[in-house]
Amino acid sequence: MTSRTWLITGVSSGFGRELTEQLLKRGDRVLGTVRDTGKVADLTGTYPDTFIAEILDVTDTAAIRAVVDRSFERLGRIDVVVSNAGYGLFGAAEELSDAQVGHIIATNLTGSIQLIRSALPHLRGQGGGRIIQISSYGGQVAFPGNSLYHATKWGIEGFCESVAAEVMPFGIGVTIVEPGGARTQFRYGSAQVADLMPEYEGNPAHAFQEMLDPDKGGLAPGDPARMAARIIDSVEADPAPLRMVLGSQALDSTIATLRKRIEGFEAQTGLAASTDFPPGH
Repeated sequence: MTSRTWLITGVSSGFGRELTEQLLKRGDRVLGTVRDTGKVADLTGTYPDTFIAEILDVTDTAAIRAVVDRSFERLGRIDVVVSNAGYGLFGAAEELSDAQVGHIIATNLTGSIQLIRSALPHLRGQGGGRIIQISSYGGQVAFPGNSLYHATKWGIEGFCESVAAEVMPFGIGVTIVEPGGARTQFRYGSAQVADLMPEYEGNPAHAFQEMLDPDKGGLAPGDPARMAARIIDSVEADPAPLRMVLGSQALDSTIATLRKRIEGFEAQTGLAASTDFPPGH
């Protein structure tokens, strides 16, 4: 088993925490970013030689660049960069405040873009590496009451798919991870909810309330530990898988959605052709 060095954002909880714990247990080095080092004091104490905690708010582009530059300089080589920091925001589009809209875009989308952009010169300079972007099957499937979260995930997936083709010649692989529902703080702790309007009571936009309540919607099927293990395993794959869906329900939903989307496109064959210049013109 090859020992690697990882940079992971958002390691205080969820997938970031699970990835970090598994990697440290197997002997890898991890530089993990948090907003409060107290939340990872146990890891710092248990793994003083292989775990480094850095304070980072991913909405601060200058701070991202400083942390990434300092991390590569300190560690010499970073094999895998995991863009994990992010959160969920629930509510109808009309119910969200301007501040909520701006913050989730700055965190989930712009923050991820700037992390990857900051790492690319270093990865090129060292002759390769791997970028893992934690997305969601919500980067392919959209549900009411989750519009801005979907906007960030659909956006980062388009960015990563384009970048993957750009950096492949440099030996840099990019993988977009699309987990389904998992028993993490993302769903049961850190999720943010808009100020709900009575006009939307009984509307599909509020169906998320049951999903966020395990007593009503049941526990999510995904095991964070198993999902993190598959993410770690993916680094061994060459070439890097562009997308990796985790969870049978997520895969079923994604396939059904894409089939329906393709059917809709195919039904427009005549319409699309009707807007072309006639042959020979």
